[in-house]
Amino acid sequence: MTFTELREKHPRFKFTEIFPEFKKTETGTVLHLEYFFSIDGIDGLFRPTWEIPCKTELSQKPGAKRLFSPLEDDPAFWRLIVSLGMAELVSYWKIACPPKVKLSDILVDKEQEDWWKRLYFGGLGEFFYRNGIETDFDSFMQFEYDDAPYYENLPDKPAQRTDLSGLLIPVGGGKDSIVTLNLLKGQLDNAYAYQINHRDSSEQAALLAGIPKERILEVKRTLDPNMLRLNKEGFLNGHTPFSAIVAFSAALTAYVNGLKTVILSNESSASESTVSEAEVNHQYSKSYQFERDFAAYERDYLRCGVQYFSLLRPLTEFQIARYFASLPTAYHEIFRSCNAGAKQDKWCGHCAKCLFVSVILSPFLPLAEITRLLGADLFNMADMEPVLQELCGALPNKPFECVGSRKEVNISLCLAIARTEQAGEKLPLLLENYKASPLYAEYAETASAFGQEWDPQHNLPDALAGLVRRECVENYR
Repeated sequence: MTFTELREKHPRFKFTEIFPEFKKTETGTVLHLEYFFSIDGIDGLFRPTWEIPCKTELSQKPGAKRLFSPLEDDPAFWRLIVSLGMAELVSYWKIACPPKVKLSDILVDKEQEDWWKRLYFGGLGEFFYRNGIETDFDSFMQFEYDDAPYYENLPDKPAQRTDLSGLLIPVGGGKDSIVTLNLLKGQLDNAYAYQINHRDSSEQAALLAGIPKERILEVKRTLDPNMLRLNKEGFLNGHTPFSAIVAFSAALTAYVNGLKTVILSNESSASESTVSEAEVNHQYSKSYQFERDFAAYERDYLRCGVQYFSLLRPLTEFQIARYFASLPTAYHEIFRSCNAGAKQDKWCGHCAKCLFVSVILSPFLPLAEITRLLGADLFNMADMEPVLQELCGALPNKPFECVGSRKEVNISLCLAIARTEQAGEKLPLLLENYKASPLYAEYAETASAFGQEWDPQHNLPDALAGLVRRECVENYR
């Protein structure tokens, strides 16, 4: 069915309910969240769940059948869990893209409505583009309300927690979060690692950096199987702004654990559009625009006191890869960035992300070492040639993956060629082909001067900005 047909058949999406519950487990207290969504014309509810480990004391109220936490009377806690539900909402809305979204009275003004619509519209850019959907900001979604609010006037009430301190560092297992952990190695005494669902590479990176297992907060997120079934039956599917879910869930996790600052590992390259002639960015919710918007949302609506910024925002992927290559080889052995192989926590060895990682590391590590780490010699795979052309801009669109800018791909290829030839080695197939292209002629003469960039659009405190500039820019002059 088409976008228009689905919207006619399924005119309304409903954010029906939230069920939060604190539970005692063998390992401590867990905040269990269950969200209830529905779509007109589709049987059953969608019920995604979260389990968040938290440091909070529970008590049994007289006559009550469940345990209570002081957080349940904290307005900021409710604002956070409702906002996480709003971030989850779009993954289920996209099934049929209903024109109306019915909420309880959880948004307080037109500016807040527009904030969520900007996130959805920008974060769904790839989804609209790849599904051939033509729509606009005003008409793709309209909010409706009923008279059953989850809370009343909570945005005007302050958070109860005033004791926030310490760091929460999302660790995905890739090179970027490993770089963040190492840049902050002198500040990890009161730092916690954060991951959504278990990955060996994420846990190993945190442990290797010196964060003990008891300070690794592993959050469990489940998708509703009904959504997965409908995707197989031909309803709409595609990319949604997952990093926004990371942002809201990390802020909630930080708050319930008394932590002050969430430090991400998104770089300046994430702000570049994936499609060359349109603002369609696979990494929209990793962009500086979203980071800036999230900070404003916390200030104006969440008001929980949790700070959120990316330590690597002033840097390019090139600079991050250069620093990563200089780290102890134990980190090289464990890092994983491949989405295709994520469920097995491995490199698939044949996707755009694997090729990009090979490219961005090639100025700094021997090609044979990259081949060994990824388990595949991607530079000698002829069928990866079109993917390389997408990465470097010879074709108009980049792959819909979290990859660096076109410029730094070209710079990396030029430097890899120079490094390989200086070592007296034969160029692999893709580098040999690239050397014969106009792009090599365009970038080769200036490639060696690259790497001193510093993007002023960031939210780093001065002390951290100085640290990052010194370690990742000035040390390479």
